[in-house]
Amino acid sequence: MDRISLACGSGGKQTAELVKKVFLKNLYSEELSKLEDSAIIKNKNLKVAFTTDSYVVDPIFFPGGDIGRLCVCGTVNDISVSGAKIEAISLGFIIEEGLDISVLLKIVNSIKKTAKEAGVRIVTGDTKVVEKGKADKIFINTSGIGFFDSELDFSYSKVKKDDIIIINGEVGSHGIAVLNSRNKLGISGDIKSDVAPLNGLIDLIKRIPGIKCIKDVTRGGLITALNEISESCGFGAEIDEDKVPVSDSVKSACEMLGIDPFYAANEGKIVVIASKKSAEKILAEMKKHKYGKKSAIIGRFNEDKHVSVKTLIGTVRIAQSMSGEQMPRIC
Repeated sequence: MDRISLACGSGGKQTAELVKKVFLKNLYSEELSKLEDSAIIKNKNLKVAFTTDSYVVDPIFFPGGDIGRLCVCGTVNDISVSGAKIEAISLGFIIEEGLDISVLLKIVNSIKKTAKEAGVRIVTGDTKVVEKGKADKIFINTSGIGFFDSELDFSYSKVKKDDIIIINGEVGSHGIAVLNSRNKLGISGDIKSDVAPLNGLIDLIKRIPGIKCIKDVTRGGLITALNEISESCGFGAEIDEDKVPVSDSVKSACEMLGIDPFYAANEGKIVVIASKKSAEKILAEMKKHKYGKKSAIIGRFNEDKHVSVKTLIGTVRIAQSMSGEQMPRIC
């Protein structure tokens, strides 16, 4: 890797290579080395979750959401999957000269509405304006902090053979909605982003014994998320293609575009990895929440060293992390 390419921001193999060979190698810390959705910081009796993310989605308004809702949900979800209760987030705006104030107000109102839904406070922020042509309308950075109210200790490294994989609904809608909107593809069907704050759903289940980890499924999709867990725990995983929820509209769009929906981005999906004993109870609780009604058990971890998909015809294919630049600028 001599130069940065768009693939370095895809959330797949090139992103992982950049993070490990440039950032982790030179900026190592124990917390950073875990490469999970949030860093867990301990200081005497205090245990907090901390995360940061930047949002450069194109377009800034898309079916089902916008950059304002996206930036709040992304940070809320990254904190919540650690088991912590989200407390507060920051907002950093980089605004291109010439942006219509009505557009900014629409984004800010979306942030306000989403923060209220998630029950999170905006406590600090920063604003920078750059010359015309030096940004694309608006970029937003958020950081979040959460506190643990119980002795929860979720980690990818805790996953073992025979642990069950649960997802909270249909995959791929965010990536396809953004792609369709950005490129004006005119794909019909009710394809909307799934962007949503999932802290309420996670609060329902996080104290049920048997949960090993919860992971936010975003860039790189379901397959890349499972590969990240697999790399950390040392076990492989197999999912059943026919058990993974995918809407008919997204499935049709993916077939037309030559995209695997299991690699398409999500912004309102989590995978819960739990013991076989606890899985059905967790699934039942997830289905009670509005963002978990279509939850499903989709597979399990095994002794293999890779992630695989059992296809509809009974064959098994290896499914590595996304490679290349499938859908840039989706978050």
